Amino acid sequence: MAEESQTPLNAASGLPVAPSLAPALASVDAPPEYSPVDQRVVVIAGIAILVGTGAALLANVLTRLIGLITNVAYYGRVSTAFVAPSTARLGAWSILVPLTGAFIVGIMARYGAAAIRGHGIPEVMERVLYARSRIAPRIMFLKPLSAAIAIGTGGPFGAEGPIIATGGALGSIVGQFVRVTADERKTLLAAGAAAGMAATFGSPVSAVLLAVELLLFEYRPRSVIPVALASAVATGVRAALVGSAPVFSVPTLLQPNLEALLVYTIIGALVGVAAVGVTRFVYWIEDLYEELPIHWMWWPLVGAVAVGLIGYVEPRTLGVGYTNIDAVLSGTIVGRALIVLIVLKFLSWAIYLGSGTSGGTLAPLFTIGGGLGAALGSLGSMIGPELGVDVHIAALVGMAAIFAGASHALLASVVFAFETTRQPLGLLPLLAGCSGAYLVSLLMMRSSIMTEKLARRGARIRTEYAVDHLSHVLVRDASSREVISLKAGDRLGDVRRWLASSAPGASHQGFPVVDEKGELCGVVTRRDLLDGARGEDVTIGSLVRRGVVVVYEDNTLREAADHMVRAGVGRLPVVTREAPRVAVGMISRSDLLSAHEDRLDAEHVTEQSLPLSAPWSRRQRVARRRARGRERKS
Repeated sequence: MAEESQTPLNAASGLPVAPSLAPALASVDAPPEYSPVDQRVVVIAGIAILVGTGAALLANVLTRLIGLITNVAYYGRVSTAFVAPSTARLGAWSILVPLTGAFIVGIMARYGAAAIRGHGIPEVMERVLYARSRIAPRIMFLKPLSAAIAIGTGGPFGAEGPIIATGGALGSIVGQFVRVTADERKTLLAAGAAAGMAATFGSPVSAVLLAVELLLFEYRPRSVIPVALASAVATGVRAALVGSAPVFSVPTLLQPNLEALLVYTIIGALVGVAAVGVTRFVYWIEDLYEELPIHWMWWPLVGAVAVGLIGYVEPRTLGVGYTNIDAVLSGTIVGRALIVLIVLKFLSWAIYLGSGTSGGTLAPLFTIGGGLGAALGSLGSMIGPELGVDVHIAALVGMAAIFAGASHALLASVVFAFETTRQPLGLLPLLAGCSGAYLVSLLMMRSSIMTEKLARRGARIRTEYAVDHLSHVLVRDASSREVISLKAGDRLGDVRRWLASSAPGASHQGFPVVDEKGELCGVVTRRDLLDGARGEDVTIGSLVRRGVVVVYEDNTLREAADHMVRAGVGRLPVVTREAPRVAVGMISRSDLLSAHEDRLDAEHVTEQSLPLSAPWSRRQRVARRRARGRERKS
């Protein structure tokens, strides 16, 4: 008798249970209350501010390092001033400078880290998607060093891709040293990447948008707030170091009229076609390198030959080319010189980038797109002077549109062009032109220049964001209201005979268990009830093996689904928040799937909510009614 009195009892049913299960059965597990932010966000935001500061300093170091290597390689002097190689007078010796840089980068990639190869942004995206945002610490040092060597020796790349990769690496490394979740580490990575871009161009808002569209793959307060703070701080650090003037100079723009706006939209669409062609050509070049019978370490040397030869013919194709962008936007490069620059810069960049060297894509794209926009704008003003087309606006639209078409980052492209020029009259043409480029690019090309490399490895990257449909639907609107409860004191044999009788409700897969007061004390499944290892004299209450796992009527289906995953169950009783807890429904995984029917209907089923009421349609309806009446009579 003493032993029986020490046997734990189910708190709800009073039935004996195993001692190890008694604490679990006394607890009630319900979904936690959702909150967009909490104290943890404040902590991550503080860390992100430090990451943003560090990324801004690294961006400044990389810019100075590129200047140092350029000065040493082309001018034979020691200086960190950021200069263009185009004014150097080395003659045929200038062909050897890119070869030297390519050889060093190839050695670094093979014996240091192969991850330094490539554009920068696609590699960061890959770490976010498939490596829980973990980047090796050596990348933070090798990536900017290799990019500085490649660009400083004449590589026709932008510094922004490597800077974004370096800032992202800094955020990832900090997120690996401190104790954070994978989502928080992703936020820190995106904060570092956005800070790097903001510190390069002084464009904090577009840097945040780029992080959202290409790195975060979400728009949530707990991730956007730290990224925005890091970007803002990085821009402040940049202003303290190099000033706050716009990166690109554009003359005063004309107020666009309706006809000019249409022309800018067409220009954007045409540049979008060019963006698709540029992307496909770059990856076609990469495929050609794969066919070479030499180790990939030597591929940059092959690309550097093209860079040197083209640079010898047109020195303005060498280096980052920010001065070229400025000249295109201001209209100082026009006519044949503009076309030559576009073609040769494109060939030099594509051939060298395809070799797998370290360099960015944004600055070359801006040069190509800005040149195309300026050329198309000049053509439009020649054909129809009365249209009021501003060539400067057309160049600005082309610069942003090729970025939107190639990267599929629409909003980042529009805001970037505004922030780097500070020309508000360009916003409306930018929105129209970039939207046209974005539409054309999506119709012609599923992947972007950032995601094509990942797509070729079998990944499916979707950069479109929508609010989770399950977070809109409440549990009470999707749960089954036909609840068949079992009493804790019922004998298993009686329940089994009821299941075999095919009575209404006997086909359910899960059954709430209630005590003598009708209060929920657990759930048993059909498998538990039909388990042959259990005798028919045991009570249903003894089959309850865990605490009560429930969901409330006013919870969303997203909360219910997450709760199922956490608890490792396939169905949940739906209960009221008021005591006593009474099961008013059951929600299962199949209910979660069925809830998507409305979403699919809204997306694919066409309907006419307001029927036409034109006279001819009324006559058609009358004729149909008369025809149906004749059919009934016959």
